Amino acid sequence: MLFLDFSVVIIIVLALSVNNIIVVHGQGTRVGFYSRTCPQAESIVRTTVQTHLKSDISLAAGLLRMHFHDCFVRGCDASVLISGAGTERTAGPNLGLKGYEVIDDAKAKLEAACPGVVSCADILALAARDSVVLSGGLSWFVPTGRRDGRVSLASEVGNLPGPTDSVAIQKQKFADKGLNIQDLVILAGGHTIGTTSCGLISNRLYNFTADGGPDPSINSSFLPQLQALCPQNSGGSTRVALDFGSQTRFDPSYFDNVRKGQGVLQSDQVLWSDASTKPFVQRYLGRMAFNVDFGKSMVKMSNIGVKIGVDGEIRTKCSAIN
Repeated sequence: MLFLDFSVVIIIVLALSVNNIIVVHGQGTRVGFYSRTCPQAESIVRTTVQTHLKSDISLAAGLLRMHFHDCFVRGCDASVLISGAGTERTAGPNLGLKGYEVIDDAKAKLEAACPGVVSCADILALAARDSVVLSGGLSWFVPTGRRDGRVSLASEVGNLPGPTDSVAIQKQKFADKGLNIQDLVILAGGHTIGTTSCGLISNRLYNFTADGGPDPSINSSFLPQLQALCPQNSGGSTRVALDFGSQTRFDPSYFDNVRKGQGVLQSDQVLWSDASTKPFVQRYLGRMAFNVDFGKSMVKMSNIGVKIGVDGEIRTKCSAIN
């Protein structure tokens, strides 16, 4: 199991180049927003994430995915964290999200240290960054200052990118959020960590073609491995690594797998066959540039529809509006 000491990672990152730490501001958020009101905010989130990942490294991918799912619905306002009937948490694409307990733990500690100051939306953005770093990726500065939303509706989750989306559909969904094709490919590269369920890939393995065959874009030597992990009619609960051989390490191996026809999700594999996305996949093959650019795209994504000033609130508990 991979687990890197956070302080060591930061030293490595700084030694590589200060240019690898990304500073971007947008829509009223800024780096160091809590420097006076709660100067220990980021360290509290970081140590909380670190503690939980020591017990379960898979939470890193869970927290990264949760932040993505939050930002694509109503913006980055922690609406995905609200529990209750008919909330985003109850929608199909969010049923597999994990890591809520990490956010709740960090929030409880922050409320004890700085009551009513740090938003759940900021905790989620910081936890996503820390999860990447603790999985071996490079760090970036996270602009903070988001406020929490008061609305969470399962009916609004339909615009999330899906595992069977074509490139055209993915590009439209990303463009709707102010993200470009490069952001699409880079953020898809977040699949370098984590797993998916057999239920989301079985359509590729069996009866994909008119004659009942598998998806022809799957590498012929890789197909038996997937079919062994996900037998036909076996149910969809079994988990499969999204980045075979490197599912707990944040690195560019995802792109090499896509190049070789070993993209596990259909939405990943089509990035290689489309003329508009293939050049970006090629750009990140085995290159550290992916880790640097990932931070830039994450900052862009984390500023989607943020609430600031008098908009929204600072929740006392992340699972419920005040």
